[in-house]
Amino acid sequence: MSFAKVYSRGVLGISAPCIEVEVHLSQGLPSLTIVGLPAAAVRESKDRVRSAIINSGFTFPTKRLTINLAPADLPKDSARLDLAIALGILIASGQISPIESENYEFIGELSLDGQLRPVSSAITIAIACQQSKRALILPEQNAQEASRLNELKIYTASSLKAVCDHFNHGSSMSVYDSNQEEYYSLKSMLDLKDVKGQLRPRRALEIAAAGGHSLLFRGPPGTGKTLLASRLPSILPPLTAQDILEVASIYSVAKQSYTWGMRPFRAPHHSASSIALVGGGSSPQPGEITLAHLGVLFLDELPEFDRKVIEALRQPIEEKQVTISRASRQTTFPAHFQLIAAMNPCPCGYAFHQDARCQCSPETIRRYQSKISGPMLDRIDLHIDVPPLSSHDLQSNVVPESSETVRNRVIAAHTKQLKRQNKQNHALSTSELQTYASLDATGQKILELAQKKLSLSARSYHRILRLARTIADLDGTSSINSSHLTEALSYRSPFP
Repeated sequence: MSFAKVYSRGVLGISAPCIEVEVHLSQGLPSLTIVGLPAAAVRESKDRVRSAIINSGFTFPTKRLTINLAPADLPKDSARLDLAIALGILIASGQISPIESENYEFIGELSLDGQLRPVSSAITIAIACQQSKRALILPEQNAQEASRLNELKIYTASSLKAVCDHFNHGSSMSVYDSNQEEYYSLKSMLDLKDVKGQLRPRRALEIAAAGGHSLLFRGPPGTGKTLLASRLPSILPPLTAQDILEVASIYSVAKQSYTWGMRPFRAPHHSASSIALVGGGSSPQPGEITLAHLGVLFLDELPEFDRKVIEALRQPIEEKQVTISRASRQTTFPAHFQLIAAMNPCPCGYAFHQDARCQCSPETIRRYQSKISGPMLDRIDLHIDVPPLSSHDLQSNVVPESSETVRNRVIAAHTKQLKRQNKQNHALSTSELQTYASLDATGQKILELAQKKLSLSARSYHRILRLARTIADLDGTSSINSSHLTEALSYRSPFP
């Protein structure tokens, strides 16, 4: 046989398109040509594959070898195609049996002595492989990550020789039996009971968690803004199985570790560039907003971020995804994150503080606060002041509510939303608000007066309705009353 076809996978964004590795042997001077838009790492595989085949006890064909990576218009990078290329050469040269190779997909980097090395994006590849109904053969080090998919048949190998023996029936590889790690424990997370006092900010945090709303904490240094934000993941509803796979796939592509089942919490430093936050690069990689997908993006010291970096968030907040365009291709990454931000009222942090420590001029304060544009503030649902704590609050022995108690209320409200509209309240469209967040005559009058007094935009108007709907869900009522609406309006207070 002078022709062979072996299946493998590439990675494009957080998807893993199938790659057909076609190998043809023909008469002519010995050579090896790889076509199909191979990147440098793929072109260099010819040397790794040659040495791996020889050191595994096989003969490298002394013929003209042509390897086509289809589809030809899809760029191929990484050394994960090494194993598939080596097997294609051995099948085409008749050294191993081609039987059933079409029922498998292969990924793995080869060392010069034929050993298999782990590759990135294993969970992304496993998800795509499961949809194709083929079994997956991969390095042993990637098995634990890929085995999270219960319906996928996985075989692991330590070397090229082990894979070849499987097809030559010399020794059969067994299906990998995973010893899966346990999910994260709430006990291992930061607990809301560590936050003393601050009842109103705690209430705002609970509302944000229940409805998926964005939140801005404002206040002087040391009042607990970061402390509150860091406790948000402990009260968020659990992820679904499909959501967990989506988040794990993102972290696999980004080559970062992920605690299985946990909602992401990303807190980039204020010196981060727009590319670090949104994503990019010559070969587009996910940024912080994608790594925070289905979790929390916390921006501490918000005005200290470059204005262009903050403004880059406006579109992803609305569209829940980000598209990175390059000359050769476009890549779309999911970015359905919950934005939590914190800021001081002025550069020194003590403006409007009762002890009058602030020495900033009104112009300095205005310039500092104007670093955050009106359109960006308009996209944040809750604006809440975090005042300094009194010595009585700090010395109190009263134990605040724990994250578990608050989380139970959040989950109850979240479940109501899914049953009623199959989505969280923050995602309700304007037409859906008319159905699920309708107001009585009193509520309409209150909102009309508020719109005139606060000069609310249409976006703010609808965000207040979504907030009121979440407050009503936490209160356990099916309709929005005036108390729910007035509380929602209290969280839209402008800067002092």
